[in-house]
Amino acid sequence: MEIKGKKVGVAFTGSFCTFDKIFIELEKLVAAGADVYTIFSESSQKIASRFGTPEEFLKRAEEITGRKPILTIGEAEPIGPKGYLDVLVIFPCTGNTVAKLANGITDTPVLMAAKAHLRNNKPLVISISTNDALGMNMKNIGLLLNAKNIYFVPFGQDNPIKKTNSLIAHTDKLIPTLEGALDGVQVQPILEAW
Repeated sequence: MEIKGKKVGVAFTGSFCTFDKIFIELEKLVAAGADVYTIFSESSQKIASRFGTPEEFLKRAEEITGRKPILTIGEAEPIGPKGYLDVLVIFPCTGNTVAKLANGITDTPVLMAAKAHLRNNKPLVISISTNDALGMNMKNIGLLLNAKNIYFVPFGQDNPIKKTNSLIAHTDKLIPTLEGALDGVQVQPILEAW
């Protein structure tokens, strides 16, 4: 299903090293005709890092999408009853968020958005970015790979020598993954070398 005309939620978590790539894909979504809503976790809206400040990230998201980001659990909750998103992507999805999602914890705006969206039997896409994916978080990723209405942006080991447990999504595969998810199909291959 084509992304044009679809309402797409893009939920940011704290993998700041990937934000530059994510903003590029956000621009591509808007250029492709998607109606984009952004959601920011507390970490992504409060922590300054060597990759930028929260104020810069929030401003850039608003400039690209033309709407203010969703910043609180209360603002994210209506995604469920109002059912206004066609697809939601957690982009990037940290190991912390993966673990909480797999275990039903809803304590951030991003996790509330995911829970609210999934209650409508609509697709949730995960764009993994975590240094412990092949370690402590592998069990959580496995649970989500087998969950109904959850899809993954293809991913691989970004640095298998120095960061043996790290996995990161191929962010350039976002739009095909979203389109597949809207059709109920996991884009393949899901594992791709870097």
